[in-house]
Amino acid sequence: MEKKWSIRLIQFSAIFGFFGTYLGSHMAGVMEYSLRPIHAHILLVGWLSVFAWGIFYQLFEIKYKKLVTVHSISAMLGAIGLTSGMWFYNLNPFNFSEMFVMVYFIVGGTILLIAFFLFTVITFFTVPKAKIN
Repeated sequence: MEKKWSIRLIQFSAIFGFFGTYLGSHMAGVMEYSLRPIHAHILLVGWLSVFAWGIFYQLFEIKYKKLVTVHSISAMLGAIGLTSGMWFYNLNPFNFSEMFVMVYFIVGGTILLIAFFLFTVITFFTVPKAKIN
């Protein structure tokens, strides 16, 4: 179970890494840096954190396998929700109501917070891997 989610998380983080660096490159090219907080969260949450979780699942076996699935799904939803919520909040490109944008942003951040909490719990339920000699 961990290996399946490991590669999914790493692939997901690669997409965020590409998008985050593209956004940074674009901001530098046009000399307009209003999206810096969004750029930073895309790279820190979507690329770095999700990548680290993917590597963790590659290296460790988890006792309660369903936690891995719940964590991975919440991690991906939270990364998308938080960063897109920041974008809506700062730019509101689709003219959503302020209430919708606020709730969307809060829900995205809360899902990500749950993912971080679940990961914390998961770290206490690792089991030693069998050594191959």
